[in-house]
Amino acid sequence: MISIDNLTVRFGGFTLLDQVSFVLNRNERVALTGRNGSGKSTLLKIMAGLQPPTEGLVSTPKEVSIGYLPQHMTVSDSRTVLEEASLAFEQLLAMEQKVKRLHQEMAERTDYESDDYHALIQRATDMQEQLHFSGIHTFEAEAEKTLLGLGFERGDFDRPTSEFSGGWRMRIELAKILLQAPDVLLLDEPTNHLDIDSIQWLEQFLAASGSAVMLVSHDRAFLDRVTNRTIEIVLGSIHDYRVNYSTYVELRKERREQQLRAYENQQKQIKDTEEFIERFRYKATKSNQVQSRIKQLEKIDRVEVDEIDTSRLNLKFPPAPRSGSYPIIMDEVSKSYGKHEVFSDVTLTIERGEKVAFVGKNGAGKTTLVKCIMGEIEHGGKLKLGHNVKIGYFAQNQAQLLNEELTVFDTIDLAATGDIRSKIRDILGAFMFGGEASDKRVKVLSGGERSRLAMIRLLLEPVNLLILDEPTNHLDMASKDVLKKAIEAFEGTAIIVSHDRDFLNGLVEKVYEFGGGRVREHLGGIYEFLEKRKLESLQELERATVPSGSDNGGKREEQQEPISESKRSYQEQKAWNRKVRKLERDVEKAEEKVERLEEKITKLESRLATPEGAADMELLQKYLETKAKLDRAMNLWERFALELEETNR
Repeated sequence: MISIDNLTVRFGGFTLLDQVSFVLNRNERVALTGRNGSGKSTLLKIMAGLQPPTEGLVSTPKEVSIGYLPQHMTVSDSRTVLEEASLAFEQLLAMEQKVKRLHQEMAERTDYESDDYHALIQRATDMQEQLHFSGIHTFEAEAEKTLLGLGFERGDFDRPTSEFSGGWRMRIELAKILLQAPDVLLLDEPTNHLDIDSIQWLEQFLAASGSAVMLVSHDRAFLDRVTNRTIEIVLGSIHDYRVNYSTYVELRKERREQQLRAYENQQKQIKDTEEFIERFRYKATKSNQVQSRIKQLEKIDRVEVDEIDTSRLNLKFPPAPRSGSYPIIMDEVSKSYGKHEVFSDVTLTIERGEKVAFVGKNGAGKTTLVKCIMGEIEHGGKLKLGHNVKIGYFAQNQAQLLNEELTVFDTIDLAATGDIRSKIRDILGAFMFGGEASDKRVKVLSGGERSRLAMIRLLLEPVNLLILDEPTNHLDMASKDVLKKAIEAFEGTAIIVSHDRDFLNGLVEKVYEFGGGRVREHLGGIYEFLEKRKLESLQELERATVPSGSDNGGKREEQQEPISESKRSYQEQKAWNRKVRKLERDVEKAEEKVERLEEKITKLESRLATPEGAADMELLQKYLETKAKLDRAMNLWERFALELEETNR
């Protein structure tokens, strides 16, 4: 679908991409990976037609549509959320107005037998069918379903976009692109502003999509679930494997080990040959053998070892001064903005040395509670910091708050105090800002480079309580791995607000879930929490079927008996069986409706084929309306069938 041939990109004297070639085929889902600043976003912009390459060709067929989501985008503030998302169907709505004008013209004309009139009918019919197949009659439902999947509530649909943060506006833009159903989706960090629920929804959407997908993401779990091919940019070149990311990493490691063994064997052979030539170069009796070895050396096809980027983030937090046993104690903490209650009755204790995660939908109060801990906003209830607690805080928007006109060095120099100023160059080098990179202005840095720069400022003084709000956004895989190891080795306490399951896995031993105005504590890691929450959802479904007046004179009991493992499995099976039976009935009813409408359309088409029928505007309108009903019935049948298949699987 999109062919890249010998593409080269240069900035000044620096070559970012060097003669890169590959083809993005139909139905492929490609992970584009590489360290920050390697050229991933630039390549997506070139493929989207927004930036020309220095050299090379990008070939895209005219009929192929492309949807591109950049890392940063400005959304109009003049519409509501639903109106903005519905702009995805702007062309269809314009076409619908054109069809109405054609119908009006047919109603006003009387030259029913003329070729021009029949051509008008055909044009209106073709456009009407095109509209039906494009989903014009279900676009609002599709827009609502997509917005709900990306984390919006129904109450948000009529709110102006100006009331939402930049992250939520990016969700609206993502919804628009997904609703357009382009042939090719180019997505640059689509998960950065999504919570875990929305990421899982997007995984399912992309896996079922008929579009070719190329995406940049540093969420390893997301890449493994969505993609079937990996292209990694390394020092201007690409490594291309038709497997998901984790499999690719293993294959690349094996390939490089094989190359190293072959290279070492060849180097030994070359060394032995060169030593023979040098030893007998001036002996007449060995001249033939020497010449033979020289020719042999010239013909050797040299083994090349894939070059790897050895510049690695070397992150180590300073030794943490000892704090009290309980750095944070909360008792019935609450926060409201006017009548809107963010959360209430938050009672928790975080012990020294614990590493915990704050998870939940965006807007559920994670960052708000962090701000309460930081003392940035007022709140209800009691919140006490322990003895000698020193907080190091990394905020979501910290990278965007950097002064863009300063250089990397000046940014850190202004924040540093005391003896640390003499070590700024060393610190910058450890964060891949060595040499000339330290003289770059902030405004030319990529999102990941800005995040690393903001992270450096966190290291300038020792702390014993780390609060990291989405620290992995824009960080590449290598930087994330090193940051994770550094937090694991950190001797103090850590609160991590993140949606990155792979990053949290093995790092935290406790999860606090935000939602519905409450904060619930879950012991165990992130995947244990996700598995447990699925089981709890099934139990809630089972409890919801209990009649409200079945006990205590119409009053429901506040507490229930603990459910045994065997009982829980039985209840889960019952809930699953009920769901399957209902879906089977829905599929059967939908099939029957499709059959009835198809029979009706066949009869109408027979009548329209006669001269009298062709001139009957009411009959044509009835035919078009029935076609629209059939399209809706087919969509409904397909939805039920897919849901039944997914449930059975």
